[in-house]
Amino acid sequence: MSLSRSTSADGAILTVQIKGKFDFNLVQSFRQAYADLNDNIDKVVIDLRETDYMDSSALGMLLNMKKNLTGKVQTIQISNCQPQLKKILQISRFDKKFDID
Repeated sequence: MSLSRSTSADGAILTVQIKGKFDFNLVQSFRQAYADLNDNIDKVVIDLRETDYMDSSALGMLLNMKKNLTGKVQTIQISNCQPQLKKILQISRFDKKFDID
């Protein structure tokens, strides 16, 4: 399991990519991934393309991120969800809180 972050060429989009399991082991690194946002960033994308597992602590981390970034960024998007992860997010009603594709 690993986490990486990148910024778009124009500096407006921060992408956090999670590979493998999105669980309690990523609490610190996930928080650090968005902790030091500069003022240019107006969109955060959580890329779950290579994520095959998500537990309740991952849901909590997403909610904490939203709470911390509200008012700082315009959009928080969860993208490239595997079908099983999308189902978890929908059952948890995260589709009402986040832009999910």
